[in-house]
Amino acid sequence: MKTKLRMAAALLLALPAITFAQGPSLGVTANFVLFSTNGAVGNTGISQLTGNIGTNNGSSTAFGNVNGIMHDQDTASAKCAADLLTLYNNLNTTTQTGALAPALGTGQTLFAGVYNIPSAATLNGDLILDGKNNSASVFIFKVQAPFSAATGSKVKLINGALACNVFWKVEGLIDISAGVFMRGTVIANNAAINMATGDTLEGRALSTGGAVNVDGVLAYTPVGCGSKVLTGPAAAPLGSASCFAIFSSSGSVTNTLVTMVKGDIGTNVGTTSGYTAADVAGTIHPGPDGTTGACAADLLNAYTYLSTLTPDIELLYPVQFGNNLVLTPHTYVMKTAATFTDTLYLNAQNVANAVFVIQVNGILSTSTHSKVVLLNGAKADNVYWLVEGAVNIKDYSIFNGNIVSHQGAINLFIGAKVNGRALTTGGAISTAGISDTISSACVPTSIAEQKIVNQAISVFPNPFSTSINIILNDAVPADHCELRLYNVLGAEVMGTSITSKASTIETSNLPAGIYFYQVTANGKAIQSGRLIAQH
Repeated sequence: MKTKLRMAAALLLALPAITFAQGPSLGVTANFVLFSTNGAVGNTGISQLTGNIGTNNGSSTAFGNVNGIMHDQDTASAKCAADLLTLYNNLNTTTQTGALAPALGTGQTLFAGVYNIPSAATLNGDLILDGKNNSASVFIFKVQAPFSAATGSKVKLINGALACNVFWKVEGLIDISAGVFMRGTVIANNAAINMATGDTLEGRALSTGGAVNVDGVLAYTPVGCGSKVLTGPAAAPLGSASCFAIFSSSGSVTNTLVTMVKGDIGTNVGTTSGYTAADVAGTIHPGPDGTTGACAADLLNAYTYLSTLTPDIELLYPVQFGNNLVLTPHTYVMKTAATFTDTLYLNAQNVANAVFVIQVNGILSTSTHSKVVLLNGAKADNVYWLVEGAVNIKDYSIFNGNIVSHQGAINLFIGAKVNGRALTTGGAISTAGISDTISSACVPTSIAEQKIVNQAISVFPNPFSTSINIILNDAVPADHCELRLYNVLGAEVMGTSITSKASTIETSNLPAGIYFYQVTANGKAIQSGRLIAQH
């Protein structure tokens, strides 16, 4: 995983000892949420983990999909082991600023400092760490014996205190009971770390020599303190494809039941059928035209971009995808077909316009009632699902993001709600009683604009010979309309402004054949169709 946390190394080197006003350098350990220098790292139940996991002498077992990279006995684990020893030594040599009794919690409030606890310590109830409105406040706990946390205990941060500035150095076993909310980097020296069902750790669990075991926990590396801000890759260049909610470059697009769509619908090879204009806030393209030709070209460009991105993280168990997994802004890959069950959380970490790309090298299928949930500023427009095959979004699912299927069919089943686009470079698309909404300047936003889309203009005769007539309805602004004609190859052969409610366009210079037209009003496509020239 690419996330790294770097502290002010120059300041650290200039001082003989760490004080409560600054934290130690973590090195590679900053990237790990679970690690042992010498011991197994294991999981039972379904745990949601953000950060790397590994051991430098042993194995990591029974983990499902992890929002990070597994490192067992490799170069990264060796570096982590070395940096963990340095971190431990730095914490061990900090100058004490206060002493604590072994019983922590029960509403106790502490301020920044280096606290020594000479015997086995227990956290019971709430321990409140107060940063006094200083986000650089550092809290270091030096426990000279084992440490435990009773069921339901919580470490709470107030007034600017950050989990990245909290450290627990423990000389012995760390045993966390069920339902505990722990914050900070927790280090067991030559002993094990156990975390129980329902525990949450905003920090890290690191052992210099002992097993690390978790059971159905939520654990994630903290942000702040100089950690890298995750933005993900650049957004895909959708171009004109951004105007379409549902589109196939080559394949029929069909609907049954009542489907509500905000965005254009169409195909560049085949027909579009079953959609009702009154239920579509956008343009329904019944067949290929200039707009669909441009969309097909732009969709191919977007696919090429997404498919050439180098993944940051491989999700190792595609058949277990979902299951409350939490992802952050990255490029992910699943190297085989994926089965999406239950819920997926996408956490933008309050980064504006953070991008998520999920590459699936095979079919993507969801369970019924599956959900993609956006957290902390994540936007559906900035989520891309690149699928090398068919996509099946099952009944009553809530799906956020842009589906880009390559040569695969897309099936959106009854009651599915899609916030984003369903696009394929080649394959049929079927919808049945769904809703699909995109956020785009291409889409009408007012009732007046929707009226334009539903009944914009009349174009006749068809077939035509030397001219065509265009009649605008009353809702169309005659002073801001344009007509464009395209040949079957998608090349524009005519473009002209429409300046009155009734216009006649000279076409005698056009060869006989099939043409596609598009009419725009105020820069937005409001109607398109097919015309035949005969001489």
